[in-house]
Amino acid sequence: MPEQTPRPPQDHPWDTGWTPDTARTPGTRRLWLAGVLALATVAACATAISVTDRHRDRPERTTAAPAPSDQVTEPGLISFGSPSPSEAASPAGETDEKAADGERTPRTPDAPAHRSATPSAPAAPSAPRTSPTAVPEPSATWRSLRSVNQPDRFWHVTGGLVRLDPVGSARDRADATFKLVKGLADSSCSSFATADGGYLRHRDFVLRAEHDDGSALFEKDATFCARPAEVSGAVVLESVNFPGRFLRHRDFLLRLDPFRYDPLYRADSAFRLVDGLGTRAP
Repeated sequence: MPEQTPRPPQDHPWDTGWTPDTARTPGTRRLWLAGVLALATVAACATAISVTDRHRDRPERTTAAPAPSDQVTEPGLISFGSPSPSEAASPAGETDEKAADGERTPRTPDAPAHRSATPSAPAAPSAPRTSPTAVPEPSATWRSLRSVNQPDRFWHVTGGLVRLDPVGSARDRADATFKLVKGLADSSCSSFATADGGYLRHRDFVLRAEHDDGSALFEKDATFCARPAEVSGAVVLESVNFPGRFLRHRDFLLRLDPFRYDPLYRADSAFRLVDGLGTRAP
């Protein structure tokens, strides 16, 4: 049998020269290892909790619907989304201007119109009105009309037109005399008949002597309403079918022009009804 060397007794270290380590407290190595293991366990638990919370807060990934074929872009390229219908609509005011050039379709009926197709002309102001007693009553009487600002000139038919002319001969005096009758279109107004059975009527806003064609338009064109002028004893003559337009002379031609607050216009449109210059049968 091998020879076994007996271990020296621990309670007698001095017998073999072995001396115990008295520099540290017995069992501290085990405590240090236990502390390291505890710290590692705590760190592992904290990491697991953090990772679990992070996955819990992250939203679930959903499968996105495939983009329409016209919006698919290649990777790495900057793409711009198509404008929405409200953004694609043109700003107000552009459709009307560009539609005239054929660039856009006309505005739909339910859309608010940017502007009117045919703007209506503003109504011309009426002439100043004074006492109605100054207006002569229409009657079947032969009259001549003398200008206020050209007192030596009268309404005179020449070449089918009515001009403001001086009259001297018997023929001129006869052509400057008219029968004042009740209005053809309005009996409260007046019409001017000529000796040959015609009437004074405006056409293309020029006063002419023509025969009645039986139309309602002719009756309206030949009817004028007398209004008191600013000059005492004078009248202005307003058209029945063009309210706000009055007979006035311009370049000595009788015309139907819109009323204006203009001293020259008011003087040109004022006339005095005087006794007929020519001899006419009643």
